[in-house]
Amino acid sequence: MELHQFRHSAFCEKVRLLLARKGLEATIIEVTPGLGQLELFRLSGQRQVPVLVDGGEVIADSTAIALHLEASHPEPPLLPADPVARARVLLLEDWADTALARGARLALLQAAATDPVLRAALLPEATPAPLRDLVGALPGGLIGSATEAMRDLLGPCEVRQLHRSLEQLALLVSERPFLEGDGLTLADIAVAAQLYLLKFPACAGAPLAGRGVEGIADNPVLEPLFAWRDRVHAAVGRG
Repeated sequence: MELHQFRHSAFCEKVRLLLARKGLEATIIEVTPGLGQLELFRLSGQRQVPVLVDGGEVIADSTAIALHLEASHPEPPLLPADPVARARVLLLEDWADTALARGARLALLQAAATDPVLRAALLPEATPAPLRDLVGALPGGLIGSATEAMRDLLGPCEVRQLHRSLEQLALLVSERPFLEGDGLTLADIAVAAQLYLLKFPACAGAPLAGRGVEGIADNPVLEPLFAWRDRVHAAVGRG
């Protein structure tokens, strides 16, 4: 298998968690923005990551990859056999991949606009060191307009909604180890993957590990949520 990815994409993290849970190994191919995406287009017909190559099959989109892995490697199962429970898992996955994903991504972009460490660390791995240093050293004033644009994209109501959703998730996982049923499912993996962007886990490596979005990563109310996320990582072997 080959996984074509961006290291700090939440959807690529979702696929890495899926592969780990299934006990599968894949060669990681870091896609270079621009030229690498053209090569990816020739391979898969689109420029977005993640893309999984499994033998002769090329699968794009994290949900399609999840369903492919569930069909080709059914153990351990990540979708319940019961149709109603399965529907709940898929609905939670869809919410994580849409509403939660949008809020997490824009919140991180806002944070990176004022945090030079985040700005530099989130650049693609192929970024030359001088450019990485330059981006990290940009003064806040030069990117003020970008910050304002991000605020327009994620307005106060959406910020409040993101915080409410995270607080509700924190309550849920304080009471039960899994979002649905008695075992790890695709819902847990999808939600844990989006939390990657809000407070980076140990597997993100230095200097990102432990950093994240101010007001979320350092919010004591959300500590149970990130502790749960870390337990999901540990359960699949991505501690």
